Amino acid sequence: MRSVHLTHHSADVTVRDAYARIGDFARYPDLVDTVRRVSVRQDARDGVLSSDWEVDFRNGVLAWEEEDVFDDTALTITFRQTRGDFDTFDGRWLVTPEGAGCRVEFSADFDFGLPTLANIVDPVAERVLRQTIGHILHALIGGQEVAA
Repeated sequence: MRSVHLTHHSADVTVRDAYARIGDFARYPDLVDTVRRVSVRQDARDGVLSSDWEVDFRNGVLAWEEEDVFDDTALTITFRQTRGDFDTFDGRWLVTPEGAGCRVEFSADFDFGLPTLANIVDPVAERVLRQTIGHILHALIGGQEVAA
């Protein structure tokens, strides 16, 4: 299983604004070319959404459905693939105050369930995910990535 962790800081965006911007998944295709489509559906439960994603990957498209749980008090969004191209894909967004701005942490674990191809496919997927999330964060809140 592979993991991706990114931390991003913005001095110009408040935690509430950053949290709201990050949670607007349907806007992501307008921010980066890699994300083809995101459809969001409100779940019957408060704070829970379902979203369908299509993302360019190598010479094809990765597609999945995920459950997104929003905790407006903790300023977290946790997600878990419920169906799709990954064997497992889950993670979390966390927004915390930092100075007058905010700090956003993204973490995700994924596994395609293809052990014989893991050494080839997983590093590419990790790089694409890291770059895509970095571009999304830069577009949403400006600022810069913080070295781990």
